[in-house]
Amino acid sequence: MRADALLHRIGEQCRAAGRNPREVTLLPVTKTHPAAAADYAARYGLAAVGENRVQEAAEKRTQTAAAVRWELIGHLQSNKAKLAVEHFGRIQSVDSEKLLNVLDRAAGELGRKLPVLLQINAGNDPAKFGAEPADAPRLLELALTKAHLQVEGLMTIAPLSDDPAVARRTFAHLRTIRDQLAARSGVPLRELSMGMSGDLDAALAEGSTLVRIGSALYGPRD
Repeated sequence: MRADALLHRIGEQCRAAGRNPREVTLLPVTKTHPAAAADYAARYGLAAVGENRVQEAAEKRTQTAAAVRWELIGHLQSNKAKLAVEHFGRIQSVDSEKLLNVLDRAAGELGRKLPVLLQINAGNDPAKFGAEPADAPRLLELALTKAHLQVEGLMTIAPLSDDPAVARRTFAHLRTIRDQLAARSGVPLRELSMGMSGDLDAALAEGSTLVRIGSALYGPRD
């Protein structure tokens, strides 16, 4: 079973890095897969699934009885913020002051405290979303003033590259940013969401606490 193999691999990589495998969460990414993919994850015992698009998640939630938390891992436009707050248990792709403001307002209107991760472009890749590393301290400072948001950590996406060292440098950079921000703010920022099917090993070696896995779990996307 793919999930068994993935968890075994995560365990091996963590032990090789001197880490406890229990520190790492496997987040199945159901993007472009049918709603049943969330049911499979729930039956296996996984607590959450990741989706890239707000509308896709909203539709799938009506098609599944799976008792899982939905996490948004894709870019979020501010005009879809309210819908996102209605459907997601956590949003991992918060990357601007504008988005912080609209999410805080939407969460307040719904009477909830929304867990979020700040997305940082730790690989300095112009093709990726995320706040620039130099802007991370200010973004966190603003986020911590929002009464209806709970900042739980950071997220990044490594640049596409045939060189595994590129991903590893990106993930090491995010970990350094997290450590500096946590020391400066006094907020633990425990979650480091980094690593996908193609760069899982590098992410685990550099301290990822959450890996976002799609194709290695569900097979190629349609």
